[in-house]
Amino acid sequence: MQNDRAYDRNWAGNYRYRASELVIPAGVEEIQERVAGSRRVKALGSRHSFNGIADTEGTMLSLERLNRVVALDSVNGRVTVEGGIRYGELCAFLDERGYALPNLASLPHITVAGACATATHGSGDRIGNLATSVHALEIVTASGDKIAISRDDGEGLLEGAAVGLGCLGIVTAVTLNVVPAFDMHQTVYENLPLAALEDHFEAIYSAGYSVSLFTDWRQAAFNQVWLKQKAEDGVQQPAEPAFYGASRATERKHPVPGMPADPCSEQLGIVGKWYERLPHFRMNFTPSAGEELQSEYFVPRANAYDALRAIERLRTQIAPLLYICEVRSIAADELWMSPCYGRDSVGIHFTWKPDQAAVSRVLPLIEEALEPYQVRPHWAKLFVMPPARLRSRYAKLQDFERLIARLDPSGKFRNEYTELYLTGDDRTAALDLD
Repeated sequence: MQNDRAYDRNWAGNYRYRASELVIPAGVEEIQERVAGSRRVKALGSRHSFNGIADTEGTMLSLERLNRVVALDSVNGRVTVEGGIRYGELCAFLDERGYALPNLASLPHITVAGACATATHGSGDRIGNLATSVHALEIVTASGDKIAISRDDGEGLLEGAAVGLGCLGIVTAVTLNVVPAFDMHQTVYENLPLAALEDHFEAIYSAGYSVSLFTDWRQAAFNQVWLKQKAEDGVQQPAEPAFYGASRATERKHPVPGMPADPCSEQLGIVGKWYERLPHFRMNFTPSAGEELQSEYFVPRANAYDALRAIERLRTQIAPLLYICEVRSIAADELWMSPCYGRDSVGIHFTWKPDQAAVSRVLPLIEEALEPYQVRPHWAKLFVMPPARLRSRYAKLQDFERLIARLDPSGKFRNEYTELYLTGDDRTAALDLD
């Protein structure tokens, strides 16, 4: 990449891109010209992938200048944004006009297009991943032509394109369904026994609009429960002092033990705007632990407690390498390449210390422990699952491959990652970290 250290690695610093050049287009026409004239090309968003899914040996197109809201359709409840806009930028715009998104990820720093393309998610029993809000996409395909794919076109291709994994083209605009704005409050509880989930899993996860459990796996318990609830009529409701054996925190907390809470969204039951409570971290602060590695695995919701017990049996190997592990629920969807396709799911997310060799040794143990539950890894995080096994978990993979062939017949948007996991190369997957 052209001697630009601000772009040569991903957000966490663990992956170095191989692109021969970086281009920051000023508009869609320039993107069309660059794509048409390139042999290999990829879009660069907020660089929050932890593997090579967004890499290329050719031209990297940063969409940072395409960060505007294009239109707000108050009649149909939709907003159209450019491909480089971040959630933190979009949410303030929506809220000022009385609208909201139904769900947000932990970080407001990530781009809308990139998050949807990898099925990134928040938490909520009845809420799907972020891509389930997508109504339409504008994509520059391999020929340089601009096409639209919509839920309204009758072809049913939006279900394949919404989680496109960067394989279909450069997403230059996204139309999202929105809902009326709402207020929320957040309460943190401490020291929830893992055993409490055996009989109370449904009650615990349905207790709030969004529920996250955090553990460092140093014991069979969750350090914290983050309970996010809607504030009816903007009124704060008194929080219970106890929650299934956990105690209400009396001061603000960071999910990672020992870290200051300043970067985190407001807690202690204080009512605020939806976009200031749904993320765990605030837009103007460095999120999470900074330099880190991440993995995430999705299992059917029905198997969540057994899967967590299987992880707990590995905690002596896991705990020394871990900053924190978060467990969230996500509703089923019909998006072809979503890890939650066809099944209500629980995501088990690991934020690792930046120790490549040690993490690479523990991931196979985790995947083996979760294999009885038809585990699916997050596409943009670290995993070592053999390609053939990963492909077998996606019933609509062949349909997705046909969609790729239709929009990118020459393989312009392919890279080593997509060839490994989507085209039948059965070489053993490996961590690709510097």
